[in-house]
Amino acid sequence: MSDVVLDASGIARRYHEGPQDLQILSGLSLQVARGETVAILGRSGAGKTTLLNVLGGLDRPDAGEVRIAGEDLYGCGERARGRLRNAHLGFVYQLHHLLPEFTALENVAMPLLLGSASVDDAMARATALLERVGLGARLDHKPGELSGGERQRVAIARALVAGPACVLADEPTGNLDRSTAEYVQELLLELNQNLRTAMVIVTHDEQLAARMQRRLELREGALHPL
Repeated sequence: MSDVVLDASGIARRYHEGPQDLQILSGLSLQVARGETVAILGRSGAGKTTLLNVLGGLDRPDAGEVRIAGEDLYGCGERARGRLRNAHLGFVYQLHHLLPEFTALENVAMPLLLGSASVDDAMARATALLERVGLGARLDHKPGELSGGERQRVAIARALVAGPACVLADEPTGNLDRSTAEYVQELLLELNQNLRTAMVIVTHDEQLAARMQRRLELREGALHPL
């Protein structure tokens, strides 16, 4: 596959819970090209969130390799891995995980401020993206002053503000009512098309999954095409 931005190969992950030895991922491989959209489905407990955490550098696999934009995500120290995540990956969760004491603008600017951007540049880029997701009038509002759909749009803007190669999303519409979920779907697809950011989305939402370019099921530790 040309222009691969995420390349996972031979991924294995197991957990020990008391006397139980649980094999969650077993020899799993996944390649995602720039601008590609991938839905990952599977029953509860199949390991979908574990997979996203491994792909995102948050949970070291027992075996295998993950490369982001050509860089070995687990072949470096924790600080370097953090820089790779900040530069090349964006994260969207079912619960927005916004910082409650900061405004929408400050939340979106945070990944840039943690990088090398100046305050002025970070604020300008965050403002532009919030305007793009329809929140130009809500820049100074804190998460508690926003609706659920607005908070999720702020989270999406935060995930995209640094221009990542790939966004990893865990049930991004799972906590929203149907009409708001459809709005967020449209927004994700529009940003994907305009920014050419790859997206790997774990979802139980069949409507969202049907709109992805590829649909995969996580079953018995491996990914199977649907």
